[in-house]
Amino acid sequence: MRLQIEALFEQDANGKLLRINEPEPGDDVAPCFFLGRTSAGNLWRTRFDLPPALVAELERLAADEPVVRNLREAPCHEAEYMNLLQGHAPITESNAGPAYWLPPLDVTERAVTITPENVSLLERHFAWLVTPLALYAPVSVVGANGVAVAVCFCSRITGQVCEAGVYTEPNSRGHGYATEAVRGWAAGVRAIGKLPLYSTSWDNFAALAIARKLGAVQYGADFSLT
Repeated sequence: MRLQIEALFEQDANGKLLRINEPEPGDDVAPCFFLGRTSAGNLWRTRFDLPPALVAELERLAADEPVVRNLREAPCHEAEYMNLLQGHAPITESNAGPAYWLPPLDVTERAVTITPENVSLLERHFAWLVTPLALYAPVSVVGANGVAVAVCFCSRITGQVCEAGVYTEPNSRGHGYATEAVRGWAAGVRAIGKLPLYSTSWDNFAALAIARKLGAVQYGADFSLT
């Protein structure tokens, strides 16, 4: 969970959240509050610009969160976190879902690693990846009729882990393309000596199905409020 937090967010010297950690630096704001739960313990972070009194209350509640085996359960103090933050500013986004690491996987011929030589495969549906390709590598695709229709790339990167970003062209969904793209990506991440991480939301059933098919190992559950 500590490795995932480092991958998801840029933090200051005090561990306060600054912004989303993206391959192409941007200004996407970090959550006001993040809680990562595992069966071995919980970790939490607050954003750098919250008032100290609010931070103290959020951290007091987070420290009181029980360590649970069923990570599908909502945080014990979810309503209290929300009430505290709404007293400071409106909550614009709430996210919760499982966090996994991907085990070593065999790669099928369907998955193709994108290189400068075959980058044209991205041009029809994923042109935004063509120029900054190296920032998101390894990038794995699955194609249909010579065109990439599903892609998996590094959406968050540190020296130890990479977090998966996955997308399938809407007209090509439901054929297992994304599963094979993630499979190829995970192998590429392990080949460069890093651990492939994969997280999603509890209501993203397509993403949950990919995790199940690939034997992803759930190590925790994320909860955040922005």
